[in-house]
Amino acid sequence: MSISRTDIAHEKEALTLGVSTTGTTGTPGTPSRSSMSLIDSLSQCGIGIGGINKADLRRRVKIPHRLCTAMLEAMQMKGSTAIMAEPRDHVAKEEEPPENPLVVFVNCKSGGRHGPILKGRLQELIGEEQVLDLSLVKPSDFVQYGLACLELLAKSGDFCARATRENLRIMVAGGDGTVGWLLGCLGELKLQNREPVPPIGIIPLGTGNDLSRSFGWGASFPFAWRQAVKRSIYKVVTGPICRLDSWKVTVAMPAGGEMNLPHNLKELGEFPIDQEGNIEVEVPAKAFCFDGVFYNYISIGMDARIAYGFHNLRDEKPYLAYGPIANKLIYAGYTCSQGWFFTPCTSDPSLRGLKNILQVSIKKMNSNEWEQIPVPTSVRAIVALNLHNYGSGRHPWGNLKTEYLEKKGFVEAHVDDGLLEIFGLKQGWHASLVMVELISAKHIAQATAIRLEIRGGQWKNAFMQMDGEPWKQPLSTEYSTVVEITRVPLQSLIVNGG
Repeated sequence: MSISRTDIAHEKEALTLGVSTTGTTGTPGTPSRSSMSLIDSLSQCGIGIGGINKADLRRRVKIPHRLCTAMLEAMQMKGSTAIMAEPRDHVAKEEEPPENPLVVFVNCKSGGRHGPILKGRLQELIGEEQVLDLSLVKPSDFVQYGLACLELLAKSGDFCARATRENLRIMVAGGDGTVGWLLGCLGELKLQNREPVPPIGIIPLGTGNDLSRSFGWGASFPFAWRQAVKRSIYKVVTGPICRLDSWKVTVAMPAGGEMNLPHNLKELGEFPIDQEGNIEVEVPAKAFCFDGVFYNYISIGMDARIAYGFHNLRDEKPYLAYGPIANKLIYAGYTCSQGWFFTPCTSDPSLRGLKNILQVSIKKMNSNEWEQIPVPTSVRAIVALNLHNYGSGRHPWGNLKTEYLEKKGFVEAHVDDGLLEIFGLKQGWHASLVMVELISAKHIAQATAIRLEIRGGQWKNAFMQMDGEPWKQPLSTEYSTVVEITRVPLQSLIVNGG
């Protein structure tokens, strides 16, 4: 039996970092549970064996100071032409590029407000210049100016800048909304033919953390967080890459309504409305439009109304949202107070079923035709789900048997199958049983594209949310608001942390 130099180097690296090299066979991006070693199992539970060498980890991920400075200056100046004029050739020739360059974004407002202490720990491990606070640096500026700076330096012959750009990975410390925000900005690289797109890893700081759960990064900020942060950095630079469907949402509404959009939606201005499909209600010739991208879910109805109230309270009184348990108690309080459990027939019309204001059309698999589907009378929230996880790791679609799938014309759900699972939640009692997984949600359809047509009537507003970011959608009694959901052709990349 012969052993190559590559094998020896791999074993040496594993010993330096305190990581086992056995028991990790399997398809890239899909670790095998049956082949996972004891060391891997214990490390996922937060128990470190051997530890990870801090100095060696920093060496692997550390981006040269001059490149960090150039990127930060480019983001501040909103451009990189001035930076390109500075002579760096004599420095660049002497540099070795980092083996696994890494940039970390931290949302200090997410979930339990652990961001500030985590930010300090990350800066201690990999350096201040590579840890970016989302309250100070927008991901869009990082993509448009920071990465563009690296690309321009690479084109000028800077080998270190080229290797850093090509091998870069990104860690996001935040909730689902924060992860979606960054993925959306990175998706612009594909549209601009600026590949490769950096894959991302996740440190879960949110309340639900469903994206983090789905890709093996855990359910919440770990108790033994100081050691866990080192392991997370190691995993993000060495882990296999998975693919994830992403979905574009375009909303066209009658002009005149006041909107306060979350950060994962952007204004497009006024455009003519395409009336393709089964639109039986009047739409204006022109409408105010905005769009965005989601990765986990989009919903309309009572669940979004509760999320909207929670977010407003968190912004007004941040001291109440001091941790995941407190957040979930507040959610429970809003669920009871907003009428999801007790709704008299004489109460506010906005507390009743969505059938009164909503028409739903879909495109099924292998079909380009729009088909209108009925909205169940009792449903008060409709969710289009891309992942298996929803609402803090719950599985509302359920693990459906083959016989049921065939009867309904469904297929087994996957995160990269080009399909959204559409389900409904009824009263709070029904939603509660779904969330504890005693029953499944009301299965409505699977679709490759969705079109929602909403008209107010007695409703003045509808509430919607996208990957945990809610908004209040003004409604018109005269014209419809149209929401169209289509799959983004190119998939997003996430590192598997399992």
